[in-house]
Amino acid sequence: MHDDPDRCYLAVQSRDPRFDGWFVTAVTTTGIYCRPSCPARTPNRCNVRFLATAAAAQRAGFRACKRCRPDATPGSPAWDVRADVVGRAMRLIADGTIDRSGVPGLAAELGYSVRQLERLLLAEVGAGPVALARAQRAQTARVLIETTALPISDVAFGAGFSSIRQFNDTIRAVFGVPPSELRARRAGGGPTGDGSPGALVVRLPFRRPLCPDNLFGHLAATAVPGIEEVVGATYRRTLRLAHGPGIVALTPTPDHITCRVDLADVADLTTAIARCRRLLDLDADPEAVDRVLGDDPDLAPLVAACPGRRVPRTVDGSELAVRAVLGQQVSTAAARTSAAALVVRHGQPVADPAGSLTHLFPSPEQLVGAEPALAGGRGRTVAVLVDALVSGHLDLGPGSDRAEARRVLAALPGFGAWTVELVAMRALGDPDAFPGGDLGVRRAAAGLGLPTTPAGLHSRSERWRPWRAYAVQYLWSTADHPINTWPPTAGPTAPRHPRATKEPVHA
Repeated sequence: MHDDPDRCYLAVQSRDPRFDGWFVTAVTTTGIYCRPSCPARTPNRCNVRFLATAAAAQRAGFRACKRCRPDATPGSPAWDVRADVVGRAMRLIADGTIDRSGVPGLAAELGYSVRQLERLLLAEVGAGPVALARAQRAQTARVLIETTALPISDVAFGAGFSSIRQFNDTIRAVFGVPPSELRARRAGGGPTGDGSPGALVVRLPFRRPLCPDNLFGHLAATAVPGIEEVVGATYRRTLRLAHGPGIVALTPTPDHITCRVDLADVADLTTAIARCRRLLDLDADPEAVDRVLGDDPDLAPLVAACPGRRVPRTVDGSELAVRAVLGQQVSTAAARTSAAALVVRHGQPVADPAGSLTHLFPSPEQLVGAEPALAGGRGRTVAVLVDALVSGHLDLGPGSDRAEARRVLAALPGFGAWTVELVAMRALGDPDAFPGGDLGVRRAAAGLGLPTTPAGLHSRSERWRPWRAYAVQYLWSTADHPINTWPPTAGPTAPRHPRATKEPVHA
């Protein structure tokens, strides 16, 4: 969008928060960059530049506005949706790949040389991988400075900086003040941790509207004991992170998602936040989605009744794929039972003084040899899936090539169209994934007078592109089922969701 300056300036004039994260406004007369909805006086058109990212603005010598905090906006939906190498790179950078593996590691994961990757990112987002990682570290440091009592030196290294000097120089360049001044603002500021080691509370922004019913309701209704639980109006789960296990607690509010993070090491904060945002689809653009789906007269009443539905995704693509296999041709309760048994047998134990979480979901390597514990064909399918993941033949991470992952999945024995599309929708984050053979989708289609045969429904779904995964959420919303209720009125073992009963038979 930053390539359309007239449209950008109209968004700035209207202070439209829907465009926060799409681009930043750099004011040449002040050297400041802002989010589009900044409440400050609108600068003259001749004095502004529009850039794709905060990193591009910082690279051009601009400092972040102290009033609107443009570094604390939802991410651009473009990087969440795009399947090309730039979109994949942006998702990997958000997940902390550069901090863990450096730019060469990022390039290798994408199959490009460092020089090729640098050229692509500069052309598309106005900043190279180092600048993008630097901007991300600066935002992480700001969160730690303003929401914790950690010593400044711990903040510096926890945010991914290699030295105190680099940290100080970056904070001054990005925010225009030294770290000590940001720390002084903490009194009376945002939420903080509770004093326990590694405990932090941060706010996760999103674009309005957001409907929490299907999003949190789905996570609650399918929660696997040991790795997930619901306490009141809060969803909690464990995370496998680079420096040790973590636990997150997510609570929706009208303005943001409150995220309490308990970490073994604060260096994992950036990755933990990125995975929570991905799980809840927080970088989506609901206006764009609902505009397309609302134009369909059959979906329009559903969109109007409860706009802003998100796709419940995952914090770990491998975990989601295994759970999708366990959900083949069985009830939700049976799938949860099978997954819980795997967790107890093969998962890494964790301590959770604040709740009843007990394990991490087992990694693919830990699931090697798990086949005998699973009945029949599902055990064999899990074994084949695990082999593909461990060998590297299949990649379901945030930077995966969606087309290649679909091709590999479809070729695995035991993977029919329903499973492939479910993994594409929730693990790969494909906004156009469409499990048209899903029983819940077909029942909803019948209730709306839509075609119910796979061929007929797929043909009818063409008008919902490129947002068919979101259309599925609206179709599922027609069912009277706990996946559409938040906070839950019953435990996660309540009635079965029709989509989990049977997978269509495949040749």
